[in-house]
Amino acid sequence: MTVCYNKLWKLLIDKNMKKKDLRLATGMSTTALAKLGRNEHINTEILTKICEVLDCDLCDIIELVKEEPHD
Repeated sequence: MTVCYNKLWKLLIDKNMKKKDLRLATGMSTTALAKLGRNEHINTEILTKICEVLDCDLCDIIELVKEEPHD
């Protein structure tokens, strides 16, 4: 399974926030933000901070996606 942060990006749009605003509000590094953009795994501490800033739950920003089997 892989992670997908599409829900996070939609939530940012709904809250009229830019990725830079989120990065500054949470104190996360540009590297962590880049990992989010590439749907890579990041530290749960960062995910928790994002939820605090956006006043949401983990399920509102992340989803697990099953990978298609490769032939």
